[in-house]
Amino acid sequence: MNTPEQVSLNEHNKKEYPPMHTAEHILNQTMVRMFGCPRSMNAHIERKKSKCDYSLAEAPTAEQMADVEKQINEVIDQHLPVTIKFLPKEEAGDIVDLRKLPENVSDTLRIVYIGDYDACACIGDHVENTSEIGHFKLLNHDYKEGRLRLRFKLTE
Repeated sequence: MNTPEQVSLNEHNKKEYPPMHTAEHILNQTMVRMFGCPRSMNAHIERKKSKCDYSLAEAPTAEQMADVEKQINEVIDQHLPVTIKFLPKEEAGDIVDLRKLPENVSDTLRIVYIGDYDACACIGDHVENTSEIGHFKLLNHDYKEGRLRLRFKLTE
């Protein structure tokens, strides 16, 4: 396995707010598990509030959306470690979905793990433990023509 000093990753042009960015990973995995959909097709992640879009065949119920929020907070409350491994792209493809990566992605990928709950190729900033996130609050959602948009924030 490579160490961070030995790898060359793609340039990263954004400075994320680590708690919100880590919460986005948990949200993505929760949506995958609950609805069988891919990770978000579009995301706008900011410190105060964020949004993610998902491709779903039908609109979720209010109860399902309440369960999404509940499940995300249950994961956060487990105080899971957030760890990083560097893997060759070929090996990483067995663990994470590589479809959204840029064409010129480096040969070594940085995989971010949230306990055993999620693994994702990502070069952004994250917390070291989910205990640093706070709590996830789903502000609202809307569904139109196969796109579910979720708006959310973090609270203490």
